[in-house]
Amino acid sequence: MDIRATHKDDWKLLKQIRLAALLDTPTAFGVSYQTAAADSDALWQARAAGERTRFWLAFDEGRPVGLVGAGFRDPARYELIAMWIEPAARSSGAADGLVAAVKAHAVELGLEALFLEVAPENARAVQFYQRHDFVFLDEWEPIDSHPHILAQSMRWSCK
Repeated sequence: MDIRATHKDDWKLLKQIRLAALLDTPTAFGVSYQTAAADSDALWQARAAGERTRFWLAFDEGRPVGLVGAGFRDPARYELIAMWIEPAARSSGAADGLVAAVKAHAVELGLEALFLEVAPENARAVQFYQRHDFVFLDEWEPIDSHPHILAQSMRWSCK
C-alpha cells in the first residue's frame, strides 16, 4: 500500500475516488455526489494541489483505493475529512496509513490537536478512530448534505 499527498496532476484520480466515496456512502459526507460531480476541472485541480485542503490517496498496485483530506475549519481547528476506503480494500491497512499521514502532517504543522466529525451510529468508523486514539467531545453538528444526521466531534492530541 502506497500513501501519498496529491498534486495538481492527480486531480482526475482524486475526483474518481471522491465520487466513488460519495456514491458508496452518501450520508457520511458533507457534500452530495451531484454537487461534487458538477464541480469544474479547475476546482478539482485546486483540490488536488492542496490549495485549501490537503488530500492523500492510498494506492494498491498503482490504483487509488482510498482517500483522506485535512484542512483548517478555522485558524484553531485542523480537521480530518473525507475519509473513505473502497469496500474491497477495507481491512488492508489503507485507512491506517491515511490517518497516519494526516496525523504526521498535523504534528509537522506544530498543532496541538487534530479533529474530525463522525456519526456515532457508524460503529465501524467510531471503533477505527478510537483505535487511533481519537476521543469524543461533547460537540454535535448536522451534516451539511444530510441535516437530519448529527455528527459528533472527536479529537486526537498531537502532543
